[in-house]
Amino acid sequence: MKNRNTQPKPLFINKENMCIALDLYQLTMAAGYFERSKNHTSTFELFVRKLPENRSYLVAAGLEQVVYYLNNLTFTDTYIQYLKNLPLFKNVSREFFRYLRNFCFQGDLFAVPEGTIVFANEPILRVTAPAIEAQIIETYLLSMINYQSMIASKASRVVYAAEGKEVIDFGTRRAHSPQAGILAARACFIGGCIGTSNVLTAYELGIPAIGTIAHSWIMAYDDEFTSYKDFQRVFPENTILLIDTYDTVKGAELAVKIGKRLKGVRLDSGDISLLSRKVRKILDNAGLEQVKITVSGDLNEYKISELLKKRAPIDSFGVGTEMVTSKDSPALNGVYKLVEQEVDGRVIPKMKLSEDKVAYPSTKQVYRFFDKNGRFKKDTVGLADEKYDAEALLLPIIRSGKLSYTIPTVREIQKFATGNFARLPEKFKKLDCGTSYQVLFSKRLREMKERISRNLIGFDKK
Repeated sequence: MKNRNTQPKPLFINKENMCIALDLYQLTMAAGYFERSKNHTSTFELFVRKLPENRSYLVAAGLEQVVYYLNNLTFTDTYIQYLKNLPLFKNVSREFFRYLRNFCFQGDLFAVPEGTIVFANEPILRVTAPAIEAQIIETYLLSMINYQSMIASKASRVVYAAEGKEVIDFGTRRAHSPQAGILAARACFIGGCIGTSNVLTAYELGIPAIGTIAHSWIMAYDDEFTSYKDFQRVFPENTILLIDTYDTVKGAELAVKIGKRLKGVRLDSGDISLLSRKVRKILDNAGLEQVKITVSGDLNEYKISELLKKRAPIDSFGVGTEMVTSKDSPALNGVYKLVEQEVDGRVIPKMKLSEDKVAYPSTKQVYRFFDKNGRFKKDTVGLADEKYDAEALLLPIIRSGKLSYTIPTVREIQKFATGNFARLPEKFKKLDCGTSYQVLFSKRLREMKERISRNLIGFDKK
């Protein structure tokens, strides 16, 4: 094979190429709208039709990255030329590509704040913009909101199962890519984790970076205790030792020889419940009651709950694969649907009638009601101009292309998520919850849906 002497490409999405980080049909529709002069002001809503199995709520996440995308989305000459050269676009006018060269998002974005507890069929965000702008952004918005919300929701369940004990994100190496690992670490922190093993995420977001050693450190030495001593000399203030490389009990007996300088031990395999008891006894007998036990190794909310039911003396949990992939339910079926258009000064509600995919028309708001104790009572999805003695969840984020919302730090988002979760009735937090939270549709919205359905069905029969 001829050596082309080319450098490999890392294939990272960045500020320059994110304009084409989308499905092709967004661009074919955009070109069609442009060529046929159908660039009407349009409203799209992003929502989840059905909660994943074994989920009774979702934690909304990903809004900050959506805002960055909308504020920085432009088409450069390099990518416009690439699109021009695609055979599919050979009959598209030059004016469309000039339009792309001057493209920027000038619409409105309403969204629930990150960390908000949401349910099926509730708009998580709403976009009102010229049809081309609203269409082009669909793929990126869905990808960002679907993934981070799925992981934040999984992390929330794991943290709940831990009953106040610390949970750490250990999942980067099992994420679906380094980029996914970064977003997962952020979402896990929103969901309640105290820190992450992902150094880049910790650096960028200012959250704790947490990690110690792998089995290879111990295996690199001929003597296990020497490996412990050397690690303690290098990290005297943070000596946390992995003690199950060979024999967990023997490892614990060697670890206590470090003395008061020992901060913690980690177990990663075996019968964690039984071994944690043996290790705790060894530590306590050596006068090291302050030393914490961290466990890891294919943990999830169910395994953590079972360990704690058995009263295993564990102080913190390092959770990886199961959390950053949401292994038991790895995909969120968020959709982005056209609900309204303005044509020649007329506002026209839009809805889809496909079987099992019927959506409510028009621009909507989510109204949340609380009981006398301040806990969630019910939600009503209604038209955006309805008035209720309730909290309106969708807030203005971008107006006419300009940011109108103060983006919180991820720590502030985590605090908000924790407070939101505290107001969710206990029965909906349970890992095996079989009850659905009450989400109603307003009378006006239901009447509008029925009226439009009759008109559309009648039209189809003619």
